[in-house]
Amino acid sequence: MKNKPIKPNALKSGDTVAVVASAAAIERAHLERGVNVLASMGFRVKVSERVLARSGILAGDDRERATELQEYFADPEVKAIFSARGGYGCGRLLPLLDFKAMAKAPKIFVGFSDPTFLLNALVDFAGTVSFHGPMVAMDFAKGLSPRSFEHLQGLLSGRIDSFELEARETMHPGNAQGEVIGGCLSVVVAMIGTPFEPRFDGRILFLEDTGEKAYRIDRMLVQLRQSGALGRVAGIVFGAIRAIDGNEQETQLIARFAAEQTAGLGCPVLYGIEAGHGTENFTIPFGVVARIDSAARRIIFSEPPVTR
Repeated sequence: MKNKPIKPNALKSGDTVAVVASAAAIERAHLERGVNVLASMGFRVKVSERVLARSGILAGDDRERATELQEYFADPEVKAIFSARGGYGCGRLLPLLDFKAMAKAPKIFVGFSDPTFLLNALVDFAGTVSFHGPMVAMDFAKGLSPRSFEHLQGLLSGRIDSFELEARETMHPGNAQGEVIGGCLSVVVAMIGTPFEPRFDGRILFLEDTGEKAYRIDRMLVQLRQSGALGRVAGIVFGAIRAIDGNEQETQLIARFAAEQTAGLGCPVLYGIEAGHGTENFTIPFGVVARIDSAARRIIFSEPPVTR
């Protein structure tokens, strides 16, 4: 039987946290604003000298980015690692990382979008809980809603032991329970057929995305279904899936495709929780057991994701 993922230690005021650039190149002004928010939370923030490096569209060479992430996990002073931004590039790092070493030093890791690669790999290959949540040079820099900000702080500090998120609608009824995995739909699909493909069996699959045409969303969901992944999950929860330019017709078509591609699976499906791109982006712990109550349109987390 697979062991439950290890929960990292909770954060407290005065702890050192690191900001890592594992994906696309970062703008200095955005980074500085986000780092200031982290500092205002009472943390000491460690930012590497090469966080603003560039190699084409990436935040530096693949090997350098992987080495930096590995070093932050190995650094006993660092208690949590926050992604600077997404974009593109995290998938290139997976073969370069030593997940067994990361498992020996479990830490809070927060990010979403392209870091979906890392979030799922940490759960399945390092055996640690990870956190789908706001990023420093993006969400922190632009400003989190008071509710999302308090939720993040409460989860990472261990003050929040349980919480629930309400969906806009129930697409398919039922109840389910399982560890939560997933993240950005296009990234989850990109992991299919690789050595780093997530384990879907008996889990709750969370999916969100942004800036995609409806037919592309349908194509990705078709791939997930035809690969057998959707048939193995215990339940599915969609966050926001923003259409290009917020087109209402495309938005409605995306919801229709989501309902069609998840029909007949025999599992509950919720649509539209406030997590992911274009939402308040409430933080969701991956590797932690949650349950879906479709009648209440809620996903419910009943255990703390950190150790106090």
